[in-house]
Amino acid sequence: MSLIGVLRTGVSGMNAQSNRISTVAENIQNSGTTGYKRSSTEFSSLLIADTAGGNYNSGSVTTTVRRAISEGGSLNNTTSKSDLAIDGNGFFVVQDPSGAPLLTRAGNFKIDATTNTFTNAAGMTLMGYSLLNGEPSTTLNSVADMVPVSIASVSSRATPTTEGTLSGKLPVDASPAAAGQYSKKYSLKTYDNLGKARTFDIYLAKNTDSSWSISLYDAAATPTPAGTTPKLPVDANGATITPLLTTAVGFDAQGKITGTGTAGSGTYTGPKSLTLTVPGGKQTVVSLAGLTQLAGDYAVEGTANGQAPAAVTGTTFDADGTVYATFDDGSRLAAYRLPIATVSSADNLEPRSGNVYRPTTESGDIQIGFASQGGRGAIKSGALEQSNVDVGTELTAMIESQSVYTANSKVFTTGNEMLDTLMSLKR
Repeated sequence: MSLIGVLRTGVSGMNAQSNRISTVAENIQNSGTTGYKRSSTEFSSLLIADTAGGNYNSGSVTTTVRRAISEGGSLNNTTSKSDLAIDGNGFFVVQDPSGAPLLTRAGNFKIDATTNTFTNAAGMTLMGYSLLNGEPSTTLNSVADMVPVSIASVSSRATPTTEGTLSGKLPVDASPAAAGQYSKKYSLKTYDNLGKARTFDIYLAKNTDSSWSISLYDAAATPTPAGTTPKLPVDANGATITPLLTTAVGFDAQGKITGTGTAGSGTYTGPKSLTLTVPGGKQTVVSLAGLTQLAGDYAVEGTANGQAPAAVTGTTFDADGTVYATFDDGSRLAAYRLPIATVSSADNLEPRSGNVYRPTTESGDIQIGFASQGGRGAIKSGALEQSNVDVGTELTAMIESQSVYTANSKVFTTGNEMLDTLMSLKR
């Protein structure tokens, strides 16, 4: 037996317990860190094979630090909608200040005042796919197509009108309108490409028992003639102005619309709709399918999509990872979609500063998907994943390590005393 080997064994044991105490200290100090995954120190013996002749040479112990990355922490609700947690398997994809892509479970994101992007407490920027140009084409094993999630890219928007409806009841007993006159007038507001309101005047004129004429005019360019007689618009010389669009609609014996055609033709086989182009805007189809001709008074209704410019006021996050920009008029727009990244062996990811992880050969390559797909968890807004550290367990490990460290120091002291005794034989 080598007394020097005893000293080395004692030192090895103390070093191993020092490593264990280090992981315990790190766990305790991060017990309140969002998304933190606890570390543990595992021991492995190293034995010297040559023990022949009854002599025993003591070996040593090595340590391996492991992280329980795949072990989820509890989810706590918060008051911030931009706080995100993954309820299940997977990681958020983030980008560090140098632009390197990394993985994290720390979803305490806030809008950075400088970059207008969502960053967490460690300064990591949330990454996702932009939906402003349609559904993204994702790369299953790469984050190359992702961009920082920034609502600043969604400016105030205007939605041009592309469709509308004209529905309701026309009175079957209405008197036919004289030439150059109308029976009833309505207006329909639409929006051009810049969100400016464009109003169309709709003139309805009874032709025959089963036919009405519909004429559309640009209200801004067509003044309504003065007087009490319901006249169609005329210019300064009294000449009737040509409408932007005119057609006749026919009704059957049950009062249902049969289609469009030429006034007085008696045949209405055209589409039950009007197609017009909003000045400075889009081509718009106005459906007439809801018009009827029945007994009673006028009861006509009209609708048109589109809206005036609205400013972005905030964001909302859905469980499937869709990030919506909300506007001051109450509408919202799907702006981004957050991916969920997975690896084959999450516990073998390489931890980096900022509570983030980098793939390694042992962990496997990143696989990209979306929430609640392929075994991935759902994204919960207004919640944070807590650390998976149990302080009670760590304190117990601390006491154990302290006791074992003391015992190893006693081994070292005893070996040193025995060596001193051996050296004193010379005297």
